[in-house]
Order: sequence, then C-alpha cells, then structure tokens
Amino acid sequence: MTNSIFHELLLGATNSLGTHLPIWSVVPFICMLLAIAILPLTHSPWWESNKHKAYVSIILGVPVVIYFLIKDYHQLIHIAHEYFSFIILLAALYKISGGILLEGNPEGRPFVNTLFLAIGAVLANLIGTTGASMLLIRPVLRTNNTRKHTKHIPIFFIFLVSNVGGCLTPLGDPPLFLGYLQGVPFFWTLKLFPLWITAVMILLLIFYLFDSHAWRKELGSDIASDTLLEEPLGIKGKLNFLWLLGVLGAVFLQTPYREAVMILMAYLSYRFTPKEVKVTNKFTLYPITEVAVLFAGIFATMIPALLILKARGAEFGIEQPWQFFWLTGSLSSFLDNAPTYLAFLSLAQGLGISGGIVGVPEDILLAISAGAVFMGANSYIGNGPNFMVKSICEEAGVEMPSFFGYMVYSSLILVPVFILITIIFLL
Repeated sequence: MTNSIFHELLLGATNSLGTHLPIWSVVPFICMLLAIAILPLTHSPWWESNKHKAYVSIILGVPVVIYFLIKDYHQLIHIAHEYFSFIILLAALYKISGGILLEGNPEGRPFVNTLFLAIGAVLANLIGTTGASMLLIRPVLRTNNTRKHTKHIPIFFIFLVSNVGGCLTPLGDPPLFLGYLQGVPFFWTLKLFPLWITAVMILLLIFYLFDSHAWRKELGSDIASDTLLEEPLGIKGKLNFLWLLGVLGAVFLQTPYREAVMILMAYLSYRFTPKEVKVTNKFTLYPITEVAVLFAGIFATMIPALLILKARGAEFGIEQPWQFFWLTGSLSSFLDNAPTYLAFLSLAQGLGISGGIVGVPEDILLAISAGAVFMGANSYIGNGPNFMVKSICEEAGVEMPSFFGYMVYSSLILVPVFILITIIFLL
C-alpha cells in the first residue's frame, strides 16, 4: 500500500482543508454506518441484494465525491488508489483461500473448536487475517453442521482469527503493514507478543467455557450424528499455497506491479483449482462483492472524517499510551482499522517526542498497533474479513447476529479483555 491515500492525507497539505471542513461533512459517513447497522434489521430481504447495497454506497458517496472534485480532486485520486489496492488484496486472498479445501469432518467438540481458533490465531500472522479466515471458516462450519447451538462460534472466530490473532507481523493485518511501510522495522511487531498471548489465551478460555455450555445443550441425536459423520482432515488444492505465497511476496512490490502480481495469482488459482474443490467449498463471489460494494461507500464517505481527525485531533489532548489505545481502537471499530492506525501514528509523531520508532515513543506505538488490530473486532466494519465471515456463515445457513447484536457480544466479551490489557501493559 505504498503511496497510501492515508499517508498522503497525513503528510500532505491537507491540514488546512481539514480545519475548514464543516462538521456536517461527516454526515454521509455516519449515514453509511447507520445504513449498515439498521437496514439489515428493518429491510432484510431488500438489503440482501448487493445491487441495493451499491445504491446506498452511490447515494451517500457521490455527494462527497462531487465536493472533493471541486475542492481537492487529489484526495479522490488517492482514495481510489487505496481502495482498489485494498480490494485487490482482499479479493486475491479470498479467491486463493477459497481454492484450498480442508476435507474431513472432525467431531465438533469444544476442544476441537478451540484448537481450530488457536491455529487460526497463529496462522493469521503468516497469511493475514483475511487468508486465515477464508481458509478456516468453512471447515469450522462443516465441523459443527449437526449442532444447533453454534451462533457463538463465528463470533469468536471473528474475534480471534479475523482480528486479534494477526498482530505479530506486518503481514498479519493491514494497519501493521502500513506501519512497516512508514519505517517500523518488520520484526518490531513481535513486541506485541505479551499483549497477543494474553488476549488470545483469555478469549480461547472464554470460548471453551462458552462452547462447553452450548455442547451440553445439544440433543443426544445431534451429537450422535456428529460422531457418525466424523472424518480425518485432509487437504485438496495444495497448489494454491504457491499462489498464496505469490500474493504475500507481491505485498513488498510497488504499484502497479503489486496489484498485477496479485491479479495474476488469483487468475492462476482460478485456472488450476479443480472445479470440485470450489463446489465443495461452496465458493461464490457474493461475500467479496458485498465487501467491495460496502467499502466503496465507506472509503468515499470517510475522507472528511480522516481530514478532520488529522487537523483537529490534537485538540483531544492525547498523550498517554492508554489514550492512544482506546481512541485508536474506538475509531478502528467503525472507521476501518488501517486508516485509523495511520491517523493516530501521525498524531503521535506530532507530539514532537524525540527517539522511539519513526518518531513515536515505543509504548505509544505499541498502544496504537494493539488498538487498531484488537478493536477491529468490535463491529462488522472494523476489519475487512469480518464482513466476509458474516456473509459466508449466512450463505451456509448459520444465523448471525445483527450489527448491534454483534456489538453486544463484543462489548460484553472483548471490552473487559481490553480493560485488562490496559491495566497490565498500558498504564
């Protein structure tokens, strides 16, 4: 994501524009968030169509586009570049991961499910939260397909595999890779290990207890059916691991070579993946299309919010690590964690404290990094894979909570964990 829109916004001559932008300029962005939160509840059948989601993105995004065409069209060029880089990366990981089939059907017991999530939390650091989510969500659903009380499983999957797990390397989550491009040493993120292991272990323990309680509520006939269907795991579509490595290597290239290689890897996956693997995986383009349509609206409408944050963020008096952790995390919950990370990284650089990493004290950089990655799990729109997992689960017939229903879970489960992280590491 070299020459990122957010890097340009923060380092370019945009402070003046952000200072003069009226507060009402963030209304389209707020409406976009509210549409994502409310329409699935009030107009569920209508909202299921990606075409209708596109209508909402167009209606809310076009006024912002017109405004910046008049005021500063460079912002639109940058945001378009960042959006397409973002979508191409997610689409490539989604397509290639969808070509890998974990066969078999382990028994959906609490220990097995907990092991799946633990493996996913580690794997997220190697192939990204998107790659790990797309690789494992279908096997997890298949493992539990005879159980009735499974609503909590995808929620914890989003917590651990799609977000919290991916904080140990710049490849794990987009915010950390953007930090790497800003000059943060590649292996510096390993300093997040104490926070990572604490959060992961606590969440795995809570999940195990939660799933054990749900397991005891299952009917004996459902458990018996699950046992009868048990099969050892196997892998098909192994060639896709090669294309996955190609995508990960392309991350270090410059535009447009990076995107060209990613598109090529996705095409090779399409060309050489056996059709039966796609059929068994129930692979469709619906989830990635939904993400592309919704994030088009989000990326367009959030430009004023980013500019205002950059220009007026110092008015918050943010100086302490815990403040950066919670403010970065709070905005990452709704603003997408990648741009939020860069906004607060720039804000921290503006403190003028010498030393540290890229002009930021290490304890503050630690707080920004953890806040962006961890709290991307607080809502469906905090991180790209969240919506993908939700869509795949719904396509598989698994009931997922509404936007606000999901946030009830994240508030009750994640927030106490984040408070503990703050007390132990950030005060």
